[in-house]
Amino acid sequence: MASVTLHIQSPPLNNDVVSLPRNHFPIVTFKTTFFGSSLTANGKPLSLPKTFRTQPVITSSSSSSSSSSTHTFDVVIIGAGIIWLTIARQFLIGSDLSVAVVDKDVPCSGATGAGQGYLWMVHQEPESDTWDLTMRSYKLWQMFAEKVRAQGLDPLQELGWKRTGSLLVGRTAKEAATLKKKVKRLSEAGLRAKYLTSDALRLKEPELEVGKDGGAAFLPDDCQLDAQRAVAFIQKANRHFSIKGRYAEFFHDPVTGLLRSDSSSEVEGVRTFKNTLYSKKAVIVAAGCWSGSLAHDLFRESDILLNVPVKPRKGHLVVLENFSSFRLDHGLMEMGYVDHLHDALDRKSSHSVKVEEGQTPSVSMTATMDTMGNLVLGSSRQFTGYSTKVDESIINHIWKRAGEFFPKLKELPLEDFTLDRKVRIGLRPYMPDGKPVIGPVPGLMNVIIATGHEGGGLSMVISVSLFSTEEKWLGVFPFLFFFSPSKNKFRLLSLTILF
Repeated sequence: MASVTLHIQSPPLNNDVVSLPRNHFPIVTFKTTFFGSSLTANGKPLSLPKTFRTQPVITSSSSSSSSSSTHTFDVVIIGAGIIWLTIARQFLIGSDLSVAVVDKDVPCSGATGAGQGYLWMVHQEPESDTWDLTMRSYKLWQMFAEKVRAQGLDPLQELGWKRTGSLLVGRTAKEAATLKKKVKRLSEAGLRAKYLTSDALRLKEPELEVGKDGGAAFLPDDCQLDAQRAVAFIQKANRHFSIKGRYAEFFHDPVTGLLRSDSSSEVEGVRTFKNTLYSKKAVIVAAGCWSGSLAHDLFRESDILLNVPVKPRKGHLVVLENFSSFRLDHGLMEMGYVDHLHDALDRKSSHSVKVEEGQTPSVSMTATMDTMGNLVLGSSRQFTGYSTKVDESIINHIWKRAGEFFPKLKELPLEDFTLDRKVRIGLRPYMPDGKPVIGPVPGLMNVIIATGHEGGGLSMVISVSLFSTEEKWLGVFPFLFFFSPSKNKFRLLSLTILF
């Protein structure tokens, strides 16, 4: 289990806070905080304070307004991707806390809205750092869909939810052997998984061609959803709490600074372009690939120089609307997707590349058919800064790569789809070691940083309340942040935070 590493120059540390004069330039670098609560500074353990708030209080606040005004909430969340709208949902239905979501844009305007919407385990690896989180989220998403159905609603219509099953395909004997081993590991981890030969695969997907030596790992229970619909569904549910003064949205309203207490220097809230939002409990910085630069700007005048080395990793998807040349019944992904995902992570890999802007992009075949009958093809990965400009060379590369798996596409010039083609571009929040950055800012325990999920934010979100006799899921934080009614406290694995 990974932990955070702090690099602090000349730090006078104690058990509760990291606080230095500005001229000492303390540097806190989050290298990895995935599931981590054990912090170290200069190689020595750093103990975090076990309490920082009194018991929860119900807070009433006015709803959002376009005019400049002041509001007070228990929790202020910076960022409106699906993970953090879901966090707001869980606070609202699982506690008495009030929540504000603030974003410089609108929900689904970032990586969430640009993604392919798959909730697949076929490309995951048991025993990896992200396995437990992804597996838990995978099960809870399915519970969520069943909950929607139990309410008399159709998950397909409300969430774009489909149990399509997924296929991880290979085209060589070597890849086939690897897939057989993968199926064995996934089965041992508790998933329904099956290896399909080339002939068996053709029965599943007649238009797919992998050659006589190829095959696929097949997970029949894997699903996909429409991120836009899912976000709209969650947002609608959240808005019911605005009547009670417990929920508000502040979109198109960039955060410009933190509000610090004169007496304790603790963060009391955030200042936006239009509003002042006070927070009684916590401020969560979850702005995707912008989290690093935002954190740097927010803490510019503080005692801590915070460095979160998250980078934007650009991706293209091609959407062919009302595609009728053939249909797909499953979600598909080539084995190269897994390699490309880790290209910039594994420096010993034959695919090793440097993480630098302008590097050669990687393209691997992914293919899904959404609920509207649109064919969605991907995907690319490249570092080009924060640019979201369409790169036609990437589009052509995606089309050519898809044609290697679907021969019929070679007969269809991409130019024929000019009027029916859309391109989605998103910026994945990438961390150099491939693990999300999750945890409280040392010395400011009511400020939490959470980013770096790369392309896995949707599949790592925990989206439903899970009730048991001892504990109730509350935060849906990717680091398993939950509430224990019997003890009236929030808990982050071994790190305990009393409100």
